[in-house]
Order: sequence, then structure tokens, then C-alpha cells
Amino acid sequence: QVQLVEYGGGLVQAGGSLTLSCVASASARVINEAAWYRQAPGNRRELVAAMSRGGRINYTNSVKGRFTMSQDNAKNTVYLQMNNLKPEDTAVYTCNAVVAAASTIGNYWGQGTQVTVSS
Repeated sequence: QVQLVEYGGGLVQAGGSLTLSCVASASARVINEAAWYRQAPGNRRELVAAMSRGGRINYTNSVKGRFTMSQDNAKNTVYLQMNNLKPEDTAVYTCNAVVAAASTIGNYWGQGTQVTVSS
């Protein structure tokens, strides 16, 4: 069973930076596709960034130029580098990935990590 675990959330002042990591468990062979979502209290879950199998990455307009998604295949990890953070970026950030293991391919979700940006 593949598991995704996020790291890197926390409290930061507006204008600061954080890097989120999403690590697939040892049973994973490769992350084929991945995405970062966020959900603030009272809001719907929002797609922040998505990476296709071909490596193309799309961002929601509100984070373009500030957030960067990347992948390290050797570590089975995807990252979300967040710069110039704003209070409206405050949310629980969750990663989602299509992961190939030894004999399966599945769609998995992490547990989420809280990002809080103070003004």
C-alpha cells in the first residue's frame, strides 16, 4: 500500500516562503502525476498546481509566479515551493498523486499539512 506524507507546513509571515514536500512510501516505484490542493476553512478545495505525466505543470492564477512545483524521481517526492506568501494562502495543503508500485497503479492522497500566513 502506497502512502503519501506531506512535510513542511507551518506559520510564516506574509512575504515569507515555505517548501512543502510530498513523499511517497518506499513501496512506490514512480510518481506518474501529482497535484497540490488546498482548502481554507469554509472554502472548497482548490487545485493549486498539477503536474502531468509528461512533466507539464499548471498553476491556478492566484499562485502563478509565486509557487513552483517540482519532482525528484530518485526520492519519489514532489515539492511545492511557495514564495511571497500572502494571508489568503492560508489553508491545509494536500498532495495527490498517481503512483506506480510493484504491481499496482493507484491514486493516493496525503493527510494534509497546515500553512498559515500571518499579516
